[in-house]
Amino acid sequence: MRPTRLPDTDVASRLASLPGWEHRDDRLVREFRFKDFSSAFAFMTRSAMRAEQLDHHPDWFNVYNRVRVQLNTHDVGGVTELDMLLAEAMSAFAADVGRAQ
Repeated sequence: MRPTRLPDTDVASRLASLPGWEHRDDRLVREFRFKDFSSAFAFMTRSAMRAEQLDHHPDWFNVYNRVRVQLNTHDVGGVTELDMLLAEAMSAFAADVGRAQ
């Protein structure tokens, strides 16, 4: 069973504990910057493994040490619990691999 769309107030409340994430255009959006490409790639690898476990995959773009991420659940047209879980995991992974900024 797929999750339902979260109310904007719930998303805003949850994002208060996820610095750097924004809620824009029915998506969670963030750009991560790492010290180098290897760190960015390590982050993407860990994130990809978690996304596979959740069966929920990010829209992302990588150039050298930057990874831009957009999360939403396309079939409900907004943010769901899956997006929040993946954002939380990505934030933790970024801290683990030594995000430069």
